[in-house]
Amino acid sequence: MNRDDELEGKVAVISGGASGIGRALAVAYARAGAHSVVGYFPADPHDVGETVAAVEAEGGRCEAVELDVRSYEQTERLARTARDTFGRLDIAVAAAGILRRRSLAEMTDSAWDDMLTVDLSGVVRLFRSCAARMDAGGAMVAVSSISGGVYGWQEHSHYAAAKAGVLGLCRSLAVELAERGIRVNAVIPGLIESPQSLDEVNSLGPDGLREAAKIIPAGRVGTVDETARVIRFLTSGDATYVTGQSIVVDGGLTVRWPS
Repeated sequence: MNRDDELEGKVAVISGGASGIGRALAVAYARAGAHSVVGYFPADPHDVGETVAAVEAEGGRCEAVELDVRSYEQTERLARTARDTFGRLDIAVAAAGILRRRSLAEMTDSAWDDMLTVDLSGVVRLFRSCAARMDAGGAMVAVSSISGGVYGWQEHSHYAAAKAGVLGLCRSLAVELAERGIRVNAVIPGLIESPQSLDEVNSLGPDGLREAAKIIPAGRVGTVDETARVIRFLTSGDATYVTGQSIVVDGGLTVRWPS
């Protein structure tokens, strides 16, 4: 098994760890010799036990903690679990999020506020809790999106606004926390096959992803594992001089000449 000397024995806190990028990242850390504390939302239909089992199959340790990122008390509990269980907290990754289709005409204050509370304020809560328990050399990454991070997306203005806000948040925290030796970056996934993008009601669904693959220079949509490996790099010793950046993971979609 290949290990990363810079990640061996470190501890990562990951929100949204029951599926998608969060689950793939916990496994990626296990392969590098790091352990994880994953937060999961109890209403999520995906089984966080599968994340724990996948991590353990790679020789890592994983603690699963119930988490609603709308609650600061629960992000505090998640961060405390890392310290109490492993004695350290080195990495924080905000991967929890929701996606809802809603046109401007259909938008309500409640729908708008709920989206930003989870997809933007939830990142702030997680980072506040983890930064308070993180020593010099720590790293934090938030998952943004090509929607809002680069492009607009009709009927998803609240989602795009939240994901665009994540980029400004990470840039500002990178400056603020640099004196403590903590780095903060964001990833901007493009079209990635995940439970969220496979949702036919709120996202593209399987057929939409197949059509989208035709305009991606790489010739396919991406995987959650490919996104996770970029996050793992950003939180590793190979990226100690990288902070305040937003890395696009999109197979070349955003640099494609329009046809």
